[in-house]
Amino acid sequence: MVNPSPARKTSAKRGTDRALASRLGRDDWLDAAFRAAVDHSFDRVRVLSLAEGLNVTRGSFYWHFKDHAELIAALIERWRAREIALYPGLQSDADPDPVKDIEAMLDTVLAFGGEDLNNIRFELALRGLGRRDAVVATMLRKTDDMRIALFTRKFVRLVGDEKTAADLATLFYLSVVGSYHALIRPQTAISTKRYFLDIIAKYLVQQQLR
Repeated sequence: MVNPSPARKTSAKRGTDRALASRLGRDDWLDAAFRAAVDHSFDRVRVLSLAEGLNVTRGSFYWHFKDHAELIAALIERWRAREIALYPGLQSDADPDPVKDIEAMLDTVLAFGGEDLNNIRFELALRGLGRRDAVVATMLRKTDDMRIALFTRKFVRLVGDEKTAADLATLFYLSVVGSYHALIRPQTAISTKRYFLDIIAKYLVQQQLR
């Protein structure tokens, strides 16, 4: 049997790459970048590593993105769009009782199953990036402000005072973000999540009725 010439091998490889690249969409690259950020950090969101994971050459990346910066910007924008889409659902009053309403929201924002956990890990990786990227830091500040404004509105229903509600909302948010760091550790017991839920609800919500 005659072995294919190097030129034929190269041509065949390019044809395979084109076929694979044509089947990969922009979201496939974004999903791979998301997983890299979740599993490691934004430092590991590298075009060559993503291409190897997708079993294509690095050149295939440029079918969908101009450069690495555009990939990162698109990945962050997808996360931001998801947060904005979630906002109306959290904003609505799930229960006429303000205590139960805040507790239901707390249970939602501390959801730690499957994709929820990955989204939290991604946000923490994004906050790591924000420590050295001014644009990301500004976007995160706006996200934080949006969330605290939502929590403040919820607490106004409970305490009736805007200033007290804003203070409680800030403490509530700091407690939630702190819980994120603790609960993403490997093999964290479900009882730990329940403990966090209980003490946040007890000291920041239920005690406001006394």
